[in-house]
Amino acid sequence: MLKKIFFSFSLGIFSLSSAQNLDKQKLDHYFKALDENHKVMGSFAVADKGSIIYTNAVGFSDVENKKKADANTIYRIGSISKTFTAVLVMKAAEDKKLALNTSLSKFFPQIKNADKIKIEYLLNHRSGIHNFTDDELYQTYYTQPVSEQKLVEAIAKGGSDFEPDSKFSYSNSNYSLLAFILEKVYKKKYSQLIEEYITKPLQLKYTKAGGKIDVSKNNASSYTYNDNKYVKSSETDMSVSIGAGNLVSTPSELVIFMDALVSGKLISKESFNKMRQFKDHYGFGLTEVPFNGKLGFGHNGGIDSFNSVLYYFPEGEKTFAMITNQTNYDNNNISIAALSAAYGQDFSVPDFTLALSESDLQPLAGIYSNKEIPIKFNIFVKDNTVMAQADGQSAFPLEPVSKTSFKFDMAGIVIDFDPAKKMFVISQAGTSTTFTKE
Repeated sequence: MLKKIFFSFSLGIFSLSSAQNLDKQKLDHYFKALDENHKVMGSFAVADKGSIIYTNAVGFSDVENKKKADANTIYRIGSISKTFTAVLVMKAAEDKKLALNTSLSKFFPQIKNADKIKIEYLLNHRSGIHNFTDDELYQTYYTQPVSEQKLVEAIAKGGSDFEPDSKFSYSNSNYSLLAFILEKVYKKKYSQLIEEYITKPLQLKYTKAGGKIDVSKNNASSYTYNDNKYVKSSETDMSVSIGAGNLVSTPSELVIFMDALVSGKLISKESFNKMRQFKDHYGFGLTEVPFNGKLGFGHNGGIDSFNSVLYYFPEGEKTFAMITNQTNYDNNNISIAALSAAYGQDFSVPDFTLALSESDLQPLAGIYSNKEIPIKFNIFVKDNTVMAQADGQSAFPLEPVSKTSFKFDMAGIVIDFDPAKKMFVISQAGTSTTFTKE
């Protein structure tokens, strides 16, 4: 199943000191801890100024045949495909094949509001076109091949959720339509365009439009892990996710792609700057990504049980790419650890010896407030992890110290719960504040 993406992982309340060397040994230990506790399987890459300075691969690419993942294991990258599609659209604009203000009605007049929808609105998810992967009907066909005609019919049937350019709403429909438009203006298959304008010029061996997973060619399958066993996930047919999530790659090749995009090797600097004209934190196939007071950009994605991340930070020119084919852990937490290492910052290796059950954690969940402070905390449980989210902030994972005490080292936060009194005390930088469950 093609999934929506969720962005940002920084509280924006901690600062960054001067960069130091990446602690490879500690980062290895970090991923080993995740691997040994069945928290994640996948591959990872960190780059400094475009040069890869760290890679790792953990877990299996093929559980059934006990094949270990390696640096060349090929994964589905989900919605990072949208960044590639956006690059092709900007290339098409440079080639005078279309313009950003071209109306959708030129190609698909059957889409509601097509005469009001510009190519630009598809790129930045401001078209209003309903997301076809949200429909119940999607569950009945996503594992089967689908033609352009059938997919466009499904998108057209979904109608419009709002007036074009009135707001942002993430929709896979936008990028599937863009892929079809690219095929029409170039008179070539989307897969050919990816090869001709991106992978061949960059000499990428593993990045391409995906097909049926072939484990004999080092393609990874995706899994969930429950009750001490791996279960293979269903496999989306890549015709269904064209343009929106149908590419495969490796973290190292994603890093090469991002470096090429930033340095002007794929499109002009002017076109790239247009991609970074963010509205509601989203540009053209790129989203803003905050980390430790820095503001980077990139994309993340999910398809079936694959999850992916590609983030670039101009200040320090750090890049992090990750593709997982199984996770029972918050991938934002992994991103924080890897980026901290990239900038020479300390990070904690999770200790999974303290095993807390769902029944231990759920009594902590709820909305907590303090009458004297205009902010509330939503405490909830996700993937057997306690998550905290303050008003206007992104959710962050809490690491258990005991059954009632949790910490978030990146911000120096400790939260002590008292379930009987329905309250918690949050401590940071020598200050403690009590919040009560509503």
